[in-house]
Amino acid sequence: MVRRQNLNAILEMIESSANLEEIGEVLAQFRKLLEVDHVFYRWVDRSGSINGCSTLPVAWQDRYSAMGYHRIDPVVIGCYTAFHPVDWRDLDWSARLAAAFRKDSLAFGVGSQGYSVPVRGPAGQYAVFSITKTCKGDVWDKFTRKHGRDLILVAHYVNRRALDFEMSFYPLPEQPLSMRESEALSLLAEGMSRARAAEAMDISEHTLRVYIEGARSKLQAQNTTHAVARAVTMGLIGA
Repeated sequence: MVRRQNLNAILEMIESSANLEEIGEVLAQFRKLLEVDHVFYRWVDRSGSINGCSTLPVAWQDRYSAMGYHRIDPVVIGCYTAFHPVDWRDLDWSARLAAAFRKDSLAFGVGSQGYSVPVRGPAGQYAVFSITKTCKGDVWDKFTRKHGRDLILVAHYVNRRALDFEMSFYPLPEQPLSMRESEALSLLAEGMSRARAAEAMDISEHTLRVYIEGARSKLQAQNTTHAVARAVTMGLIGA
């Protein structure tokens, strides 16, 4: 385990961070303290977009984003259904795309061993806190047994603080949603089909589509699902 005073100092710095960039600076100190390759936190929103902070090389972060790796990343996918920390050796890397992704990540120095803590928050929020280290399996086993509890604690502190910055991920739209636009998104958020939502609002599906497109434009959303997720996240509609 990390010495108690050192761990407390890390937790206090996380709590006092003013933004994700500052949390990233704390993670860099945590990385040195643990003597690992990298520490990173990824927030995955309902549309599949990624936010977060890390000590990973900028070149790898840019490539990860450009290649859309979050769609095939076994860590992101595997941790989604997990409630306990996940050793990357227990994930499925057998698929061709997953294997190629793994080879690419190693070339960028991500690390040969990995350990991730899945974290969940309100309104379906999902994030993953991970550390990586290049070492042999037996060394890694000792490391995770020694530091596992501390990693879970730090993961939850990071996620809790990140939730405080939630609005910075999605700034409020310059133009507020109209009552009808909010109602349309609310009904879709409840799981209604477009046909049922139009019926509930006593309008045609064409008119419903106009309201949805208006909301999408104001929220700068990529699609309808993205618009609903952003509206929920911003507190514009109920979950």
